[in-house]
Amino acid sequence: MISIVLADDHSIVRSGLKKLVEQPGNIKVIKECANGLEVLEFVKTGEKIDIVISDLNMPEMNGTELTIALQRLDPSIKVIILSMYDDLNHVSTAFNAGANAYLLKSADTEELEFAVKMVNKNRKYMGIELIEKLIKFQINHLCQDQEPKNLSQYSERELQVLELIAEGLTNNEISNKLFLSKRTIEGHRQSLLQKTSQNNTASLIRYAIKNRLIT
Repeated sequence: MISIVLADDHSIVRSGLKKLVEQPGNIKVIKECANGLEVLEFVKTGEKIDIVISDLNMPEMNGTELTIALQRLDPSIKVIILSMYDDLNHVSTAFNAGANAYLLKSADTEELEFAVKMVNKNRKYMGIELIEKLIKFQINHLCQDQEPKNLSQYSERELQVLELIAEGLTNNEISNKLFLSKRTIEGHRQSLLQKTSQNNTASLIRYAIKNRLIT
């Protein structure tokens, strides 16, 4: 039997949560608390507690503060944060404080039961909705990282010359292709080397590819 303590400052939430948690039959809510301080007082009684399921926003001692306190008082007690806050900053703060799982209050019975089982096996868990949000964040972040860097510092002509250099054209060939003097092309090449802090054509091309200055 998995022993659970519930912490939420709304009694109606605790009542509904207790029914959900105890549905599987192998989980028992042994105590309901209105804030983190009440949880700590109960822990001091020596009663066996496997997991605390806690809200984040509570008076006197919130879920994050409770998690930190439990780490010091009895690290064997696992913490599942059950909150309405779906922003990744709250999620990150909770896990950094020592939480074992973070779910939204919209989680269904099956997911809550699964989270309890995972945490009881010393596993970490994050709610499905939060995982989807994290994936989208990572994809967007990756796309931003892949954006061409500092294109504004290069003139359109310099980027044209850079493309042709990467294609292996000589200064004379670039000069003929763009109808510019060889001296002008040499000036653009030198400017590109200076702006990219590179010493030769090979390193210039590598830099351009790495930073997506050329396609």
